[in-house]
Amino acid sequence: MKYLPQQIIFDLDDTLVHCNKYFDLILGRYFELMNGWFGAYGPSMSEFRSKQVEIDVETVSTSGLASDNFPKSLIATYRYFCGKYNRMPEALEEQQLMKLGMSVYDQEVEAYPGMVETLDTLKQDGHSLYLYTGGDDAIQQRKIAQMKLDEYFDDRIYIRQHKNVESLEQILNTYHFDRSITWMIGNSLRTDVLPALTAGINSIYLKQQNEWLYNLVELQREMQQSVMTISAIDEVPPVIRMAALREHHG
Repeated sequence: MKYLPQQIIFDLDDTLVHCNKYFDLILGRYFELMNGWFGAYGPSMSEFRSKQVEIDVETVSTSGLASDNFPKSLIATYRYFCGKYNRMPEALEEQQLMKLGMSVYDQEVEAYPGMVETLDTLKQDGHSLYLYTGGDDAIQQRKIAQMKLDEYFDDRIYIRQHKNVESLEQILNTYHFDRSITWMIGNSLRTDVLPALTAGINSIYLKQQNEWLYNLVELQREMQQSVMTISAIDEVPPVIRMAALREHHG
């Protein structure tokens, strides 16, 4: 069957490969340490958690998706509770937290079920595939290399520290995308869906069960109606095929 070729931009983390679950794993260890250091003063795990989330989101909002944001949020949370309970921060404990926070990037890269089949299908259907991911260049390149994603995306890979409307617009304008047949597929309402809808391209929202708070934003009603929501990556090809067929017959 003939499909009108589409230009499909994929997010990487928690769209094609697992990411949040490793942060949750490290946070579990972090909260155990915090409980050991501060438990006698009375704070609950939820207090540690809400303060870390608050600091984490604030840091990313100002400085983008830099790799040291996460360990810095662990240390800043530690310092907050040191101040609250009049406990002197210790350099060794802070070094321990920096090491723990950075260890999240050493985790083995794991693809979501259906990733390869989805990319194979879209490629076979004749669509152009692009990868647009946020974060530290070296860390993201390592994931891309381990998953052999250049087989699908070749040199059409964009890594940005700030993943927002401006970054997406720059990519769309520089590489001459046809917005009527361009799609952004990702798990973040903030950094994938909202910029895509603002830029006037199609968007597929891959809704994950445990989403990072930073990624969650409220969409205006008309935007909600413009986005297609799915819960697994292998739902992408049928959506694209329907749209590409409609355009072909249109």
